[in-house]
Amino acid sequence: MIDRRALLRLSGTVSAMAMLPGAALSATGMVYRDAKAPVAVRVKDLLGRMTLDEKVAQLITLSTTKRDIMDDRLAFDPRRADAAYPHGIGQIARPSDRGGAATANDTTADVTGRWRPPADTIAFVNAGQQWARRTRLGIPILFHEEALHGLMAPEATSFPQAIALASAFDRDLVQRVNAVIARETRAHGTVLALSPVVDIARDPRWGRIEETFGEDPYLCGELGVAAVLGLQGTGKTLAPGKVFATLKHMTGHGQPMAGNNVAPASMGERELRSAFFPPFRDVVRRTGIAAVMPSYNEIDGVPSHANRWLLGDVLRGEWGFDGAIVSDYAAIGELDYFHHVAADIDDAAHLALAAGVDSDLPDGKAYRGLAAAVRAGKVPVALVDAACARMLTLKFRAGLFEAGDSDPAAAAALTANAEARALALEAARRSIVLLKNDGLLPLAPGAHRRVAVIGPNAAVARLGGYSSIPRQTVSLLDGVKARLAGKAEVVHAQGVFITRSEDRSANEILLADPATNRRLIAEAVAVAKTADVILLAIGDTEQTSREGYARTHLGDRTDLDLLGEQNALFEAMQATGKPVVVVAINGRPPSWPQVSAQARALLECWYVGQEGGTAIAEVLFGDVNPGGKLPVTVVRDVGQVPFYYNHKPSARRGYLFADNAPLFPFGHGLSYTRFTISPPRLSRPRIGVADSVTVDVDVTNSGDRAGDEVVQLYIRDQVSSVTRPVLELKGFERVTLRPGERRTLRFTLGPDTFALWNLAMKEVVEPGLFDIKVGASSARLQTAILEIV
Repeated sequence: MIDRRALLRLSGTVSAMAMLPGAALSATGMVYRDAKAPVAVRVKDLLGRMTLDEKVAQLITLSTTKRDIMDDRLAFDPRRADAAYPHGIGQIARPSDRGGAATANDTTADVTGRWRPPADTIAFVNAGQQWARRTRLGIPILFHEEALHGLMAPEATSFPQAIALASAFDRDLVQRVNAVIARETRAHGTVLALSPVVDIARDPRWGRIEETFGEDPYLCGELGVAAVLGLQGTGKTLAPGKVFATLKHMTGHGQPMAGNNVAPASMGERELRSAFFPPFRDVVRRTGIAAVMPSYNEIDGVPSHANRWLLGDVLRGEWGFDGAIVSDYAAIGELDYFHHVAADIDDAAHLALAAGVDSDLPDGKAYRGLAAAVRAGKVPVALVDAACARMLTLKFRAGLFEAGDSDPAAAAALTANAEARALALEAARRSIVLLKNDGLLPLAPGAHRRVAVIGPNAAVARLGGYSSIPRQTVSLLDGVKARLAGKAEVVHAQGVFITRSEDRSANEILLADPATNRRLIAEAVAVAKTADVILLAIGDTEQTSREGYARTHLGDRTDLDLLGEQNALFEAMQATGKPVVVVAINGRPPSWPQVSAQARALLECWYVGQEGGTAIAEVLFGDVNPGGKLPVTVVRDVGQVPFYYNHKPSARRGYLFADNAPLFPFGHGLSYTRFTISPPRLSRPRIGVADSVTVDVDVTNSGDRAGDEVVQLYIRDQVSSVTRPVLELKGFERVTLRPGERRTLRFTLGPDTFALWNLAMKEVVEPGLFDIKVGASSARLQTAILEIV
């Protein structure tokens, strides 16, 4: 259970001014100090008291410029803050990171990852807020942190990476994980998290695919909603232990040209509305999402940070979003020097502000000239007022004006505690996908006298991007040794190195020396020959698949197969004649045709967080029955890219001399037991365009051990006025069943399920016949037909 006393202590003390009765506050005229006054009234009152410079200050963030307000010990220095920011500080990025965030124009070694200990972070935040309360108007600072799969700060709990969580197909799990992330983030004094990512990922060459929930709009939307509810809770104001979420990146980010990060996204409006908008719209309409971050890329010649149609007409207009729009890091300046749609950085600032971008992350470089531009008549003051009002609204909704200091002792009690660690283990167990198994798995503990754990990912706990240094980690080797203690001898060999260093922030990435790897392969063969079974841990590192945020810091790839000498290592293990189980530890889908064809068993483990080694060992030795499913299509050749299951009918005709099928289809995942799924049963065969239908499906565990199945529901519109995908996921449910147990699942499909964007670009339901399909993957389905009249 949560330590409720610690949670209450984290809410802090209430300032003396905030404790004044409403009548007293009204008498002083400081309505914005009245916690009982409506937020809109407080914002209007405060805005009316602010100078232009104070308003602009609210739109600026400090990241590497934190150095301007730190002393020689890197602590917050009020005197330096007075001198550098006399008009206040709107926002500070990553207080847990002393150096600040690297960007395309700043990839030097002194940024990113110079971590503060937790107590130091809290002291920095508290000192900053104490300083802010003493400024002329006492406007608190908004602190934000990265929290994609755990607070990116030392000692915080590291959960499975986003693509791994997506493989669990479990809304409740994603919500619970994000609730713990929120609790740990808020404990450190931060109220804004830059998460979740609901980009549709259609190109595995893209190094950021690991940050996403996969390729499907419905899955991304459902898990995005769950993540936001976990982080924020319900409503527009924050409860104790909650943080505001930032929905990102809007949009088209996950299908960049040639798989290159931030490259143009070449797609039309109908494709945007049908595939890329839905997860964002779902979150906006179903939660109180506080912030949205535009994407770096351009769509149809317009970069997202200058796209008034995208951010104004669609996001704020059609969907009714009333929160803050915060820039991606340095993206406003890129309108000038990268996209060349602005004459200079001041022009870029005007374009972004006019498009509705309220805050300039990470260092406010573009918005620092706004006050001068307003005075010169180049930027309307109304634009500054609107952006400032939205940022102030965020602060009022977060309760920052009433909050006191954060308590380091309470934070220590809530961070990475036993409850969080148990949840990290549960999440890892549910995220693992069994891709292939000829009956070798599960291994019986003690059935093999000696077990070899070999490979470049065997003795290291890979966490993936946007992670820090948790209190503890468990590698595969650790997990296997613990599971087999007293039952078998565990031997280990490196096998190969993938790269020459493990520094994930390094700009230049060099593959390991082939000669050294050949020697290591020979050593691994010698070790493997003494064993009865081989567990081969191969894949990627945080260097070989990552965010390529600069030309000097790349992360995308042209090749999807194993890097370096890993295929040679696999061949050598196969040649020993010992049974080989391949454990894939990676952030991108495993497009490894040789391994997939020849391995006895293949587990996709992704980056499964700090407890990953324990979870993988439990799956290998049958303590846990794997139930995850692929949230992406796995191609067999990079030439198939982009390849996604919900393609249009005219796609995927085939190639000369090649298999057109994927290596593994979307939704695929095996189990140690067998499941039987019935054909779908419709509540009625015909409905009107405004009606709903229920679909019942029986799922039975027809095997001999308990396990999980993810029942998936898809639709296909047989004939339509515009082309539709050959399949569209519209429902899923993960169930746990005992041997012989049967359960009936019910899905309700309403007008939103069947709607399309027609020739007039109107969202409508067209009469016609629809295939309603259910099954265990996108490639194993049974069908019923529904008529809509």
